[in-house]
Amino acid sequence: MTTALQRFDVGARMSEMAVHGHTVYLAGQVAVDGPGDIAGQTRAVLASIDALLARAGSDKSKILMAQIFLADIADFAAMNSVWDLWVAPGHTPPRATVQARLAKPEWRIEIVVTAAK
Repeated sequence: MTTALQRFDVGARMSEMAVHGHTVYLAGQVAVDGPGDIAGQTRAVLASIDALLARAGSDKSKILMAQIFLADIADFAAMNSVWDLWVAPGHTPPRATVQARLAKPEWRIEIVVTAAK
């Protein structure tokens, strides 16, 4: 028996999300509205993650792994202050945070999430 693969918001280069079996894979989420401080961009990214997970029948309490990319590691504490208010208590996922050059200079944060359905 083959498990169905669903892709969401399929583009020429990438899909925004894929669901295979009971696992949800999100593309890297960024604040698409452009400039903003790290707190605002983090809130926007987390809202995008919430919306995508809901479309897949999941939520933040089912995140299996999060990878966070910061354009400037000096934003770590401010990003964490927003993350800590958002993450589901008792369901904090494994996570990695690194500094990385992001694809657009106005992006300060990108988050990649894998979740259970």
